[in-house]
Formats: sequence, C-alpha cells, structure tokens
Amino acid sequence: MTAITVELNGVKVDDEVEPRQSLADFLRDRCGLTATHLGCEHGACGACTVAVDGVATRSCLMLAVMSDGRSVLTLEGLRGDPAMALLRKHFHESHALQCGFCTPGMLIMARDILRRHVKPDAQTVRHELSGQICRCTGYANIVTAIVAAGAEMPQQAPPEVAPPAAPPPDTAQATTPEA
Repeated sequence: MTAITVELNGVKVDDEVEPRQSLADFLRDRCGLTATHLGCEHGACGACTVAVDGVATRSCLMLAVMSDGRSVLTLEGLRGDPAMALLRKHFHESHALQCGFCTPGMLIMARDILRRHVKPDAQTVRHELSGQICRCTGYANIVTAIVAAGAEMPQQAPPEVAPPAAPPPDTAQATTPEA
C-alpha cells in the first residue's frame, strides 16, 4: 500500500492505495464518489473524466498514486460552481441526455471547454467533445447545450478549480486509512 494525500473536491484526503489502483476506482470504491463512471477502462469513452489540477483527465488511465499532492475535482465537487449550474440548466432545457451514463464525464468536459474557450461555437464544441462517447443522443443536443451555456457565461472563463464544496458523507471515510 502507498500513502497518498489528495485535495479531493476541496477537502484534504489522506488514504492508502494499492500502487496499481486507478484513480477512477479510488474515487468510486474508496471515496464513494460514484458520479465518476467507468465505461471502457481504456480512456476511449470519457465517462470517467474528472479535473486534475484543473485539467480534464481520464481517471481510468491515471493511477491513484499519481494524484498524490494534487487537486482532483469530480462532478460531486461542482455542486455550487456557476459554470456547472449553467451547463446543468442548458443540458436540461436542450434535452442533452438520455440514459445519463455519459453525462457526468460530459459535464466535466463541457466545463473544461468553457474554461478554455470563451463562447465556443458548435464546431469548436464538436471538436473538443471528440473523445467523449455518448451512445444515445447523437450529440446534437449536447452541442446545443454547451454552446448556449457558453453564450450565457460572463466574458471571463470560469476558474480553474471551483471553490471547496461540502464533502459528501462518504468522503469522510476516505480520510482515514483502513487498518
């Protein structure tokens, strides 16, 4: 086991992990943060996308030990984030989801797009979403939602990392290594 310290959704988490455990498995199994979905476990689908030090990252490809000393943001940590509130609103209004399996990773990626591109057009959004797979929607409504959210965003892009949110109840368990 390897000791790690991670700033997870604004909360310091100390834990011990197996050296080969993926960040996705750590988030889901040890921290109870189940919005991070596992699809392909090969980095191809984007369902496991989280923000590491402010950058959209495939958590199935990153080992948990690689998150030591870093900031990790999952969908649960973005409850009070203004950009995420706009995205949720427009995803709802544009009917940009069906089964919902890809939605957490899609929302994290959409927030990353809005962080890097002020008021992106549909072509930019389509290009940026090329690594996110949705088997239900055909992407048209997702693109519409992200473009609409971008148009409504203030001129300044959202911050790299959202302000700390209250940790979900299960996160408290991860702050103490198991015996």
